[in-house]
Amino acid sequence: MGNISNENEYSATTQPIDVKRLCCLGAGYVGGPTCSVLALKCPHIVVTVADPDEERIARWNSDKLPIYEPDLDEIVTKCRGRNLFFTTDLAKSIQEADLIFISVNTPTKTYGFGKGRAADLRFVESAARSIAEHARTYKIVVEKSTVPVSAAESITKILRANIKHEAKFQVLSNPEFLAEGTAVSDLFRPDRILIGGEQSPEGLSAIESLCRVYENWVPREKIITMNTWSSELSKLAANAFLAQRISSINAMSAICEATGADVQEVSHAIGSDSRIGSKFLQASVGFGGSCFQKDVLNLVYISESLNLPEVANYWYQVIEINDFQRTRFARRITQGMFNTVAGKKIAIFGFAFKKNTADTRESAAIHICKQLIEEGAHLKIFDPKVKKEQILLDLSDDFSAPSTSLLRQVEILSCPYEAAKQTHAIALCTEWDLFRDLDYEKIYSEMLKPPFIFDGRRILDDKHLRQIGFNVEVIGQRSAGHSVHLSNGH
Repeated sequence: MGNISNENEYSATTQPIDVKRLCCLGAGYVGGPTCSVLALKCPHIVVTVADPDEERIARWNSDKLPIYEPDLDEIVTKCRGRNLFFTTDLAKSIQEADLIFISVNTPTKTYGFGKGRAADLRFVESAARSIAEHARTYKIVVEKSTVPVSAAESITKILRANIKHEAKFQVLSNPEFLAEGTAVSDLFRPDRILIGGEQSPEGLSAIESLCRVYENWVPREKIITMNTWSSELSKLAANAFLAQRISSINAMSAICEATGADVQEVSHAIGSDSRIGSKFLQASVGFGGSCFQKDVLNLVYISESLNLPEVANYWYQVIEINDFQRTRFARRITQGMFNTVAGKKIAIFGFAFKKNTADTRESAAIHICKQLIEEGAHLKIFDPKVKKEQILLDLSDDFSAPSTSLLRQVEILSCPYEAAKQTHAIALCTEWDLFRDLDYEKIYSEMLKPPFIFDGRRILDDKHLRQIGFNVEVIGQRSAGHSVHLSNGH
């Protein structure tokens, strides 16, 4: 593959290589943690993370990392400067590496064909062109970013058309399956490592080279190899199936609230079926993060492109239910507070899309807060990890500077007790453990009466809160005094 100068050079790539230097293009949520754990587990490999963003690299080289993940700080501190390096010098990193990860952002397109569904691959293409420009020798190029099916083929075409210096390459798919908040433990003990590549002698050799890197700490039986297309589709399918489970239990939660069933009891009964299992059956305000919505929409776009509208419609319903759940929670807050929140103060507990991360991408809290702001509420927001600037940016229209009206309606607090003081209600949007252990008797004494708590994550002791005097609304449980009426359809 590539511009091959003679048969002997070409045949050399049919044998696995001993990876001594590895670089990653992209210092984000995937590249940073992945390479940090690689450096820890493979002390004989020099690992370099390269990104053109000078501020981001400066933070990776400081005591205040650009992302928060439990235990990540300790790993970076131990390995940085030894065999883990962060740099803006992409050219040197590419030239020296035996194996190159592409871990750049692949957001959903906000423009042109496929807007709102297709993945935006401009950063992947830019990374491929950088590799083509600077590579001098044989490189194994590995796509780790979440990408649509055929992305590896696109990278291969770019490299073939632009590679210089008689360099050769193989392109592999090695999708990540990290959950934010548990990324380090996911990397330490992965369910599986997926590697896809060409089923040719050269492709199989490259696959084996990457397998040997992971075998430094991952049992071989957990490393699954396959063709490139299967690997790429497996990543999208995995996230789509998980998102589907969340939307399914959230759809059940709506029925529970309307009838008197308890979604936690329903979830336990369903999860006890060995064919189904209990994971991802916790009702909540909906899923968020960088992957679930993006990957489901990508699957929708692929299905539409393949003229499979029924398949596209099926997967799109997963997104629709998620949007419905967020809106339903905001509406329940409004209805529970005597059908109006205009001028009322509401404490928002949690803004990240899940606990143990500062990531707010597609966070349910953003959508809920915007709907409450539109209804005229005054919000007092607390999150232990998300910065004030990020919250205001997420709530601003078109990510512009926060408007005067927004600043009048939103306060960002650094203490949950201050956030709850003199409010009419608390809306719990992120399942941070600290919210379980707060002194709710103290909070009750400082809130306006009657005080409400809306638990969107089902982590609080609602019976105890009611004994204190709170009006408590829990997602997936019927409201107190709510009567059930089933229409006969006439």
